[in-house]
Amino acid sequence: MQKIKSLMTRQGLKSPPENLSDLGAIESLRVPGKEEFRELREQPSDPQAEQELINSIEQVYFSTDSFDIVKYELEKLPPILNLQELEEYRDKLKQQQAAVSKKVADLILEKQPAYVKELERVTSLQTGLQLAAVICTNGRRHLNIAKEGFTQASLGLLANQRKRQLLIGLLKSLRTIKTLQRTDVRLSEMLEEEDYPGAIQLCLECQKAASTFKHYSCISELNSKLQDTLEQIEEQLDVALSKICKNFDINHYTKVQQAYRLLGKTQTAMDQLHMHFTQAIHNTVFQVVLGYVELCSGNTDTKFQKLQYKDLCTHVTPDSYIPCLADLCKALWEVMLSYYRTMEWHEKHDNEDTTSAAEGSNMGTEETNFDRGYIKKKLEHGLTRIWQDVQLKVKTYLLGTDLSIFKYDDFIFVLDIISRLMQVGEEFCGSKSEVLQESIRKQSVNYFKNYHRTRLDELRMFLENETWELCPVKSNFSILQLHEFKFMEQSRSPSVSPSKQPASTSSKTVTLFEQYCSDGNPFEIQANHKDEETEDVLASNGYESDEQEKSAYQEYDSDSDVPEELKRDYVDEQTGDAPVKSVSRETLKSRKKSDYSLNKVNAPILTNTTLNVIRLVGKYMQMMNILKPIAFDVIHFMSQLFDYYLYAIYTFFGRNDSLESTGLGLSSSRLRTTLNRIQESLIDMEVSADPTATLTAAEERKEKVPSPHLSHLVVLTSGDTLYGLAERVVATESLVFLAEQFEFLQPHLDAVMPAVKKPFLQQFYSQTVSTASELRKPIYWIVAGKAIDYEQMLLLMANVKWDVKEIMSQHNIYVDALLKEFEQFNRRLNEVSKRVRIPLPVSNILWEHCIRLANRTIVEGYANVKKCSNEGRALMQLDFQQFLMKLEKLTDIRPIPDKEFVETYIKAYYLTENDMERWIKEHREYSTKQLTNLVNVCLGSHINKKARQKLLAAIDDIDRPKR
Repeated sequence: MQKIKSLMTRQGLKSPPENLSDLGAIESLRVPGKEEFRELREQPSDPQAEQELINSIEQVYFSTDSFDIVKYELEKLPPILNLQELEEYRDKLKQQQAAVSKKVADLILEKQPAYVKELERVTSLQTGLQLAAVICTNGRRHLNIAKEGFTQASLGLLANQRKRQLLIGLLKSLRTIKTLQRTDVRLSEMLEEEDYPGAIQLCLECQKAASTFKHYSCISELNSKLQDTLEQIEEQLDVALSKICKNFDINHYTKVQQAYRLLGKTQTAMDQLHMHFTQAIHNTVFQVVLGYVELCSGNTDTKFQKLQYKDLCTHVTPDSYIPCLADLCKALWEVMLSYYRTMEWHEKHDNEDTTSAAEGSNMGTEETNFDRGYIKKKLEHGLTRIWQDVQLKVKTYLLGTDLSIFKYDDFIFVLDIISRLMQVGEEFCGSKSEVLQESIRKQSVNYFKNYHRTRLDELRMFLENETWELCPVKSNFSILQLHEFKFMEQSRSPSVSPSKQPASTSSKTVTLFEQYCSDGNPFEIQANHKDEETEDVLASNGYESDEQEKSAYQEYDSDSDVPEELKRDYVDEQTGDAPVKSVSRETLKSRKKSDYSLNKVNAPILTNTTLNVIRLVGKYMQMMNILKPIAFDVIHFMSQLFDYYLYAIYTFFGRNDSLESTGLGLSSSRLRTTLNRIQESLIDMEVSADPTATLTAAEERKEKVPSPHLSHLVVLTSGDTLYGLAERVVATESLVFLAEQFEFLQPHLDAVMPAVKKPFLQQFYSQTVSTASELRKPIYWIVAGKAIDYEQMLLLMANVKWDVKEIMSQHNIYVDALLKEFEQFNRRLNEVSKRVRIPLPVSNILWEHCIRLANRTIVEGYANVKKCSNEGRALMQLDFQQFLMKLEKLTDIRPIPDKEFVETYIKAYYLTENDMERWIKEHREYSTKQLTNLVNVCLGSHINKKARQKLLAAIDDIDRPKR
């Protein structure tokens, strides 16, 4: 009925009484049967009319089940009954009943499929309940059978099985206790095998097992024993950790770290490790120095062992100082290398742990990261601390002995070791070695000042005893072939010091720690530092002595066959190509006429003194390369070597006050400034005759050196030798060669020079080195001024009659005399070239000077003429053209120097008065005498006196500023 009610509610019907069963008292209100349902459904109906009938039903009929319909209808009857009204009212009720019944029938039929389906489910559920009842019945029956069949024997079996299990557990416990009692033996064996992680793991497991069986009385003593064993293991582990400081073993350190990790004391281990490294540095240096002190003292007196390290260093003898320093650095290298490899181990394992943590669980990650961060910071901080300890120990050792007692090579060797140690320190912690640098810099500067002072005195002695003979070197000579410059080939790799070590061809920089990580020691190379190969720079031509070589050339000058050695050593003069074997004897003999040594055609011209200066420069650069903080001092001293050599060459061969009086400006203003600067800053011009006073003055004037004096063995006054031309060529060209070597070294010097001092270096090169070649002019001018007799030519020109009346076809004899002088000069040059090769620039300068002097002499001769006609002026032109034509056959210089100087002077005769005045003002290269003669003699015939006075006044105005 509830379903019917809900259906009626959804259809918009008013609810009928909930309990239709209570309507049984109303016989007229009943539920229609199936037939009636069918009839009702088959009757035609109007849904709207039926809905109106249902809506017309009074609301009271939809009240609760306690509502009495019959009583309600009876109470509604009027007092006076009307049959017709009653029948109409009854019909209305019947229509309402019929509508409701039809509506109910429709709803029932609509829900019939759901009703059938629900009925099927109820039937299925009933079947399942019946099956469950059968199963429960069978189960109860079987349980009853088992209950009735269970006996006392079965319970006995179960009790015995329980006892058996208890006894098995007891036996296992007894065996564990027995094993625990024997653990100490196994622990001792594992400690002897250095299996610290295994020993700790076993000990911790034993402690855990002992806590499990602590209810046994025999275990209480074992607990305390295991604790003592664990403390013993920690002590041995600390000893094992200390062994890492000198000889790092990756397997050994891995075991130690695993052991500390099992103990949970990784941070404590790192603290202990740094203490061990500090102690290792102290013990190492003390034992090394103590060993050398005891060895040199010849006894093992315990008094040395009681000394402090600082006092012990003062007992090291000079002979054992360098070996002791090398061994000291080797030992300290081992300590730093162990620390470096320790850091590598932690970096590698940190990466592995990070990868494992990313792949696995995050349990304990925060604690692990904290330990890792602590270890990393501790190790990074320890780098600087350890390096500072190393510097202090080495500094103490260095201060224990005065380094000024050592020779230069030994001092350089010490610097080399210290330089390599500072390189190790910089690679070790990236920190500059301030402590070592400051200590060694002070000693180096003091040592180097004294050394440089001695070298300057030696250079002065060499220069004063130098005979300016050619030093025979090979044609391919290079300063890099000298021992002193070997370091330049090796210094291209930053990891290589000036010791004997092959240069790395790899573009990647390899640090010392990477190079010697697995084997070797960077300070072992120092032991072989002095074992250099023999230099091969001197030209020997396959002969054992100079006499044999000279005799070979003498044989070669004869008609005998040319020695094969000379053929092999011959180098083409023009191309500088490799030796040619198929050179004819005629070719060689023609070469021999102009060159003393065939294999030295292109050989540099230098002397033994030049070679010594170059070696000194190499030594200075070694010190500068090893200890860059003193680079400025070293370069300053190097510049003094060059300054003194340049000043000596000028003093010996180029000083001639008469040159400046000629007005030719042979010495440039830059050269004069340079020479004046050298004289003021370096040359001691106040040298006393008393040697003691000289030394005292030199000390007071510090870096100043007395001016050198030319050796009395060098003769510069003989005309047969062209006034010492060979010596002048050797001296001057050796200076030029030295300047070229300084130019070659400039990039290297510029690289090490501090930025604030680079202007000094640039000034040195621009104002001093570059002026070396300018000394050629004043030095060779002296030769040119004496090689030809210009005075004789003036006398011959004075005898010539220039006021001739007709044009001459024959030149004067003074031209032939002058040309003979030039031919003789050429022969002398060839003779000198047999002793010393005369380079082309030198030859050109000599010829240029001689020709320039000859032309100026010609002009001077023309200026001495008292009378001159037009035909005489033409004769001058003829003489000069004859001189030029013959001169061009003797020399290849083009154009002829000062050619225009003569021609312009001759042509000036033909100028008018106005043109002449302008010409005088424009050509100030002529002297007052020459211009005056030109006006008085040459122009006197075609200008009046007033015009002559005007021109002479113009000449006087030009000459006045010169006075």
